[in-house]
Amino acid sequence: MTAEVPFFMRNMKLVDLSEFEAVLRENEVVHVFTDGACSGNPGPGGWGVLLRQGDIETELSGGDLATTNNRMELMSAIEALRVIPKSGVALITTDSQYLKNGIESWIATWMRNGWKTSAGQPVKNQDLWVDLQKFCKERRVTWAWVKGHSGNPGNERVDTLAKQALARTIITGRR
Repeated sequence: MTAEVPFFMRNMKLVDLSEFEAVLRENEVVHVFTDGACSGNPGPGGWGVLLRQGDIETELSGGDLATTNNRMELMSAIEALRVIPKSGVALITTDSQYLKNGIESWIATWMRNGWKTSAGQPVKNQDLWVDLQKFCKERRVTWAWVKGHSGNPGNERVDTLAKQALARTIITGRR
C-alpha cells in the first residue's frame, strides 16, 4: 500500500536546475523550502533546497567540511535565492527561527550596532547575513516558519537533502 500524496504535490514534475530556470515565471511566487544539517557543531554540514513553481520543482544541495548548522541554514536560503531572478517573488519556508528572525528583525539592529550583538559581541556569520540581505533586497521575499520534523512534506524533503549532502561531504572529503 502506498501513502497518499498531498494534493499540492500531485502532478509535480522534478526537473534539473537549468530547465527550472528556463521556465520560471517572473511574477509568480516560487515556493521555497530550506534546511541545513551539521554533524557536530562545528563539523561537516549540508544544506538542501526545494524550489516549486506551478507544476515543476527542482532540488539543490551542497555541503562544507567545517561549518555550523546555522551557516548551513543561511546557505540554503542564499542558494535558493540565487536561482530566483532579480525582482522575482519567493515564499521561503524554513524550520530555523535563527534564519527567519535574523533576516526579518535582528539584522536591522545588528547593522545599526556596527554588526555587534546586544551583548557587544561580533555577529556570527556576518558574511552570510550580508549576502542574504542583498539577495532579499533584490527580490520580493516572504518568510514562513514551520516546525521541523512535523510532517510538512517540503520541510521533510529538504531535511533529507541536507542530510544526504552532509553524508556526501563526509564521504568525499570536499564540498
